[in-house]
Amino acid sequence: MNPSAKPPELERAIGCLGAGAILAGTVIGTGIFLVPSTIARETGSVWAVFLVWVVGGFLSLAGALSYAELGAAFPEAGGEYIFLRRAYGPLWGFLFGWQQVVIGKTGSIAGIATAFAIFLGFFVHDLDQPVWQYSIAGLDLTLTGVQLTALAGILVFTLLNYGGVVLGSEVQNVLTLLKVGAIVVLAVLGLASDKGSWEHFSDAGTVSARIGIESFGTALAAALWAYDGWNNVTMIGAEIKNPQRTIPRVLIFGIAAVMAVYLLINLAYFYVLPLAEVQQSGRLAQDMASLALGEWGGRAITVAAIVSTLAALNGAILTGARVSYAMARDGLFFRHMGDIDPVHRTPAKALIVQGLAAGALILILGRDERAFERLFSYAIFGEWAFYGITALAVIALRLREPALPRPYRTLGYPWVPLAFFLVACAFCTGMVLHNPRDAGLGLALLAAGLPFYAYWRFRTDAGSDARRE
Repeated sequence: MNPSAKPPELERAIGCLGAGAILAGTVIGTGIFLVPSTIARETGSVWAVFLVWVVGGFLSLAGALSYAELGAAFPEAGGEYIFLRRAYGPLWGFLFGWQQVVIGKTGSIAGIATAFAIFLGFFVHDLDQPVWQYSIAGLDLTLTGVQLTALAGILVFTLLNYGGVVLGSEVQNVLTLLKVGAIVVLAVLGLASDKGSWEHFSDAGTVSARIGIESFGTALAAALWAYDGWNNVTMIGAEIKNPQRTIPRVLIFGIAAVMAVYLLINLAYFYVLPLAEVQQSGRLAQDMASLALGEWGGRAITVAAIVSTLAALNGAILTGARVSYAMARDGLFFRHMGDIDPVHRTPAKALIVQGLAAGALILILGRDERAFERLFSYAIFGEWAFYGITALAVIALRLREPALPRPYRTLGYPWVPLAFFLVACAFCTGMVLHNPRDAGLGLALLAAGLPFYAYWRFRTDAGSDARRE
């Protein structure tokens, strides 16, 4: 090998369509099939349900507008890791990356893969039953069909993304087109059905006096979870063509498109089902489709949910590995995680380690539903904390680096990033008050990364000093 040859780099191969598919594919996951019932129970009003979706959409848009400025200014792999490092220093970038590697992105991948397996269980009977059991030292170990299916999903999509960003992006395009098309078609068919009634919207002109700040806040938190994932586009900034134009356009128009899809499917839900049934439904999308379209409708919406989770899984795997890759390139993670496959031009080792970590979470926590709930509590708390300080980085960098080239400037600056920061603070405060133990454990996981940061930073600084000598 020629020692003077440049090491392989990531390839700018994702266009506007591919980036848009990644945003829509990772945002529209399982939430839209589950969250509307929670919002309806909390608000007790059809009008308030739609208000929550609109407010949640505009709050997500405020975050997207802030990220658009940062993504256009720093179109590199890593997203928030790059932004926080530049605005506040390497420690903040590392803490974000640590949270993503330890529990944020890996936990999300494990959860999405498990949801895919659960939806598949609608067609494959007894998938939740044990397929392997073993006892050792008095400890019973069990592996279920759901766990095996989830592991298989992670393996398949990790291999697909190992094969090249073009392949991963094309798979994302197809899956996102299928799932958005299916949701829109099913919504239109539901609205055209003679099983529904516009009288279900009879309370739409007033908001129940019973709706308080706490109930609205809980409903809004559920909606924000359904909108979550729009930030993933910035993690692949180094692989997007013409990123100075593409990233802002995809973030802004992508969130608007997702909000339109969410409002359309909610319109179908409430047209077919009255408010009381929406509130009580544990399988809202299936119940709506079965009533409006018959047995085949319930099956069709389940297929749509399976495709939706697969698109979200592919997008999470594709984008997540770029964070650990960027950390390794800066000397703040295991060095070989920054290697690029010379043939496929992908962060191969980062993808493999990410898949192994997500698989381990499934093996350890896959049969404990409450464990997964705790896992998501840790992840969501950490993610929203970093969302807030990343939005605030727009203001910090405007003050610290006024001459920095900014191909896009946040609309409504400084109020838009400041408002999003305050919402993120309120979101995290609500989680601390509602479940202080899980939030505390999330902070403890972040703190556990500090010794690793000190080690990697010392090693990097020592290497720099040696090279200067």
